[in-house]
Amino acid sequence: MKKYNTSEEFAVEISRCREIFEKKTRDYGTSWRVLRLPSLTDQIFIKANRIRSIQESGEHRVSEGEQPEFVAMVNYAVMALIQQELGQDGELELPLEKAMSLYDTHIGRTTSLMLDKNHDYGEAWRQMRISSMTDLILMKLRRIKQIEDNDGRTIISEGVEGGYMDIINYSLFCLIRMTEMENEK
Repeated sequence: MKKYNTSEEFAVEISRCREIFEKKTRDYGTSWRVLRLPSLTDQIFIKANRIRSIQESGEHRVSEGEQPEFVAMVNYAVMALIQQELGQDGELELPLEKAMSLYDTHIGRTTSLMLDKNHDYGEAWRQMRISSMTDLILMKLRRIKQIEDNDGRTIISEGVEGGYMDIINYSLFCLIRMTEMENEK
């Protein structure tokens, strides 16, 4: 039986996502700060829908495939967590150091959640199809959209923060699985 180092694999994929986030922040600043949470949710939804479309049709016309879309979903979900923390009324242009510190804080909390769930579920995600994880991301997005449409009110559910964190984790799991499949070729 193959021995996995999920923490290490997770860190590699986070590093890839973080590098892109940092480069885009250097290029564009934190222009995303003008987006409301539902707009960020919709951006993630667009990415997830595109991935599902590629998975179902087996083709894409835009040069970027599934992997960059999973990276984008990680980064948009982190942006959403930052927006939720800072609110719309805070400063729009964050210094690079502050943006990266917030990114690291939210990724750290999300990684801790993954480690706890991974322990309890016994790395079940490794037996899942990437298409199934994509479907779970779409389900999480529909839940988040419903909560947003209810002005954040819930009766029993965890709220949008947990949904965004799950989207990050499922996206990172997909990136790990895709890397594994590439290495097996």
